[in-house]
Amino acid sequence: MAKRDVSGRYRGSIAGFGWSFFTPLLMLAVYTFVFSVVFQARWGVETGGRETFAIILFVGIIVHGLFAECVNRAPTLILAHGNYVKRVVFPLEILPLVALVSALFHTAVALAVLLVAQLLINGAIPWTALLFPLVLAPLVLTTLGFTWLLAGFGVYVRDIGQVTAILTMVMLFLAPVFYPVSALPEQYQSWIYLNPLTFIIEQSRAVLLWGHQPEWVGLGKHLLMGALIAWAGFWFFQKLRRGFADVI
Repeated sequence: MAKRDVSGRYRGSIAGFGWSFFTPLLMLAVYTFVFSVVFQARWGVETGGRETFAIILFVGIIVHGLFAECVNRAPTLILAHGNYVKRVVFPLEILPLVALVSALFHTAVALAVLLVAQLLINGAIPWTALLFPLVLAPLVLTTLGFTWLLAGFGVYVRDIGQVTAILTMVMLFLAPVFYPVSALPEQYQSWIYLNPLTFIIEQSRAVLLWGHQPEWVGLGKHLLMGALIAWAGFWFFQKLRRGFADVI
């Protein structure tokens, strides 16, 4: 189903799967131009210039993109498959999993582009890049939990789709995507860690770009929290699904 979901998105288009490459590259080019050229933003990295800024920025976009794609699709997942609710006995809880696997495919494509850029710009890819799946695991669980939760509530409250679009945009700018945490005033730095994307973005840059191992203790805490969110989201989804047929 995930394979069909990905292929269906590009069916009939001329570029086909090429859009999975072109879209993140286009957004990267726009963001890099706006922040590094127009606003003259710097990351505190002395070498590399705009190219280095671009790959640092790209890591944040990849992490946020995974979360945003699933959360923005979640409120309409069940509504878009109403025939599964009414006519057949179908495990509806796998629909958020399908959306997650589809998003992970696009994440993998963007990651491949990032690693090629890292190799061309810096001449090497650190071995710690192999640890990236471990760093991403807490976010995958957290995203799955929110997707289950929002997919369930989205059946009853159709306005949730509008809220998630705003929420994911807010989370983009309240995470260290376009700026390092150190650029914030000290009294605000602790608050930005309330955003679940902040820790993952920072650790992703550490393993993909800087060659540092992740903070294992912090990673373990976020993995536990992600597991709890996933469990809670699944539990709420199973409770809410009992009325799907009546509402749809």
